[in-house]
Amino acid sequence: MERIDIPKKAIYRLSIYHRCLRRLEEHGEETVSSSALAKAAGVKPSQLRKDLAYFGQFGTRGLGYPVPALAGMIRDVLGRERLQPVVLVGAGNLGSALLRYQGFQKEGFEVVAAFDADPAAAAARGVTVPVLPEKDLEDFVKEEGVKLAILCVPASIAQLLANRLVAAGVAGILNFSPVVLEVPEPVVVNNVDLAIELEHLSFFVR
Repeated sequence: MERIDIPKKAIYRLSIYHRCLRRLEEHGEETVSSSALAKAAGVKPSQLRKDLAYFGQFGTRGLGYPVPALAGMIRDVLGRERLQPVVLVGAGNLGSALLRYQGFQKEGFEVVAAFDADPAAAAARGVTVPVLPEKDLEDFVKEEGVKLAILCVPASIAQLLANRLVAAGVAGILNFSPVVLEVPEPVVVNNVDLAIELEHLSFFVR
């Protein structure tokens, strides 16, 4: 499919729609209405229809959307027709927990290697993904053509390692380090700060 120019927030919602559609496929559902899919994804039907309008006229009024076809189109746009390789940098407690997570492949991603200053310590935590010395990072990323990385290192070295990843060819970073990274265009960084998320939640439960 020709690349479609879709806003970043809509891309995030497409990922949610894809997960919902995949569950419908697993249950043998052939069609789904916009209201049902919107409810499952936690958005308004008008927002869902707006997001799916990026694919042109799709779906049949009164019948809904064909589940397999829509899931396939979204999968194509998101680049999930094959497993996308990912590297993880920083195999400490959080990094090792992520490496043991079995859900990445279900969503179309494969953590092909991790990098750490102390690979033996990561192996002792029960990690089965290959953990390589940090010094081998650039060579591996270039040789394997990896474009996505997960960063789980202390704030003091996060920018340095982000620079190394970008220089090696990584175009997207999922950043668990508690620091705002500076990267050139068009590299994309998604930040996951667990402390801030808990702080946000605590405001609503006081």
